[in-house]
Amino acid sequence: MNIIEIYNQYHLPKNLQMHMLRVAACSNLILDNWKGKTIDKQAIVRVCLLHDMGNMVKIPEEEIQDKDFIEIRRKYVREYGTNDHQINMVIGKKEGLTNKELEILDGKRSRKNEETARSDNYEIKICAYCDQRVAPEGVVSIKERLEDAKKRYKDRPLSVWSDEEKANRLIKCALEIEKQIMKYCDLKPEDINENSIQKYILMLQTYEI
Repeated sequence: MNIIEIYNQYHLPKNLQMHMLRVAACSNLILDNWKGKTIDKQAIVRVCLLHDMGNMVKIPEEEIQDKDFIEIRRKYVREYGTNDHQINMVIGKKEGLTNKELEILDGKRSRKNEETARSDNYEIKICAYCDQRVAPEGVVSIKERLEDAKKRYKDRPLSVWSDEEKANRLIKCALEIEKQIMKYCDLKPEDINENSIQKYILMLQTYEI
């Protein structure tokens, strides 16, 4: 089954589908220019394509206009609960991610940026970095993306971004992860943009999981 068929099977909205395609496309661009140690390129792409399957539950019901979509979201919650990360892990496993790929999926979260920056696991670094380059409207700089996250989530008490000191530390670590990746890549951060990833988005729409 290709990735678009999987997205449609879970009734994911187009903007969520595009987010995951963009993240995977950014990773593909990096992998095509990678000069570092041998890494599992397939695992990186597969994780990026499935990394936010649980984000359906993060869409506030009051913001949904479509009654059918409200019922789809409620069914999602009944089946999987309300913890988006746990849902990502459950669906990732269901759709065939290996134990190694599930470890990457768990490790790539922005809340783990400090740990990721210290790690020598470039599969986690690349997945984390690519996800943190993609804003709702498309690919932006890492600083712009995370400063925006800090503003959007500052009033959510359980969010890591609600603590300004911790948020600033996570941004600093994200910038360090960027330097670590670019050291082994024939790219500059600005080379990763909406234009440069378009061919990968087209290619990934037929990717078989």
